[in-house]
Amino acid sequence: MTGSKRGTALIGLALALFSATLFSAIGFSATSAAAGQTLTVVELFTSQGCSSCPPANANLIKVKDRPGVLALSFNVTYWDYLGWKDTFGKEEFTQRQVRYEPSLGRSGPFTPQVVVNGKADAVGARPGEIEQLISSGGHADGPSLSLAGGKVSIGAGPVPGGKADVWLVRYGKGVIEVPVARGENTGRTLPHANVVQSLTRLGSWTGDATALPLPATTGGLSTAVLVQVPGGGPILAAATN
Repeated sequence: MTGSKRGTALIGLALALFSATLFSAIGFSATSAAAGQTLTVVELFTSQGCSSCPPANANLIKVKDRPGVLALSFNVTYWDYLGWKDTFGKEEFTQRQVRYEPSLGRSGPFTPQVVVNGKADAVGARPGEIEQLISSGGHADGPSLSLAGGKVSIGAGPVPGGKADVWLVRYGKGVIEVPVARGENTGRTLPHANVVQSLTRLGSWTGDATALPLPATTGGLSTAVLVQVPGGGPILAAATN
């Protein structure tokens, strides 16, 4: 090999090594950022029997895949009397919304209503309204939280009031279309994003490092866990699989 060819080969090798190192560093950084990402929890309380809800449903769909956002649809039951029983509605979802209202300065539940991190709310039906609430609502500020090895692991840290609830949420990830045959939305097919199917209290967190059993999921549902101040208080931490 001539000196010129040898020099070209050495330069090529050096560039290849540099590229590999840079790619590895970028990949490591991206992986680390994702692993340590804090979620903003966006809850939409909605009903298939509410004619004002479809725009808010559509707005939630726009943010459901945003990095760092956990978007959830909770379908409530108090509009069922109008002629259409919500196919996803459950009384425990209605009660979750009711618990939020006093701390949010509301006199009672209404739909649609978007609650971010349990701390701020809006109707959520206007264009960009949910995005604005996410931007101004900040992130959940609490302990580390992970779901792995069949358990929920919560790190140590301060807890307002001395105790927080740990909630297990099972939801159908993605968008599902529901045809409505009666009530205010008669004849419409309504899209729903990340519909919650069940809500279960797993236990409590009192500030010490804690591990709780994580029940196995069924039916292809996704899992989220929320650590939250009781009585409709702020969400301190959230994780999803």
